[in-house]
Amino acid sequence: MREPTFHIYLDESEYSRIINSLVSLKNSLIQQGRYTDAVDDVLCKFLKAKQKKVKVQYL
Repeated sequence: MREPTFHIYLDESEYSRIINSLVSLKNSLIQQGRYTDAVDDVLCKFLKAKQKKVKVQYL
């Protein structure tokens, strides 16, 4: 069975905030001596994702 696909729309500030959060989580895991494989995978997927410009219409 095929996994569902999800789309998320972020502006530049949200995008950079997510990257900074993932990097700080990775740094804290390194300081604790724990594995960072899961955070690395999410960070790589997030950075490789296509960016698409979308016009937002306000009502």
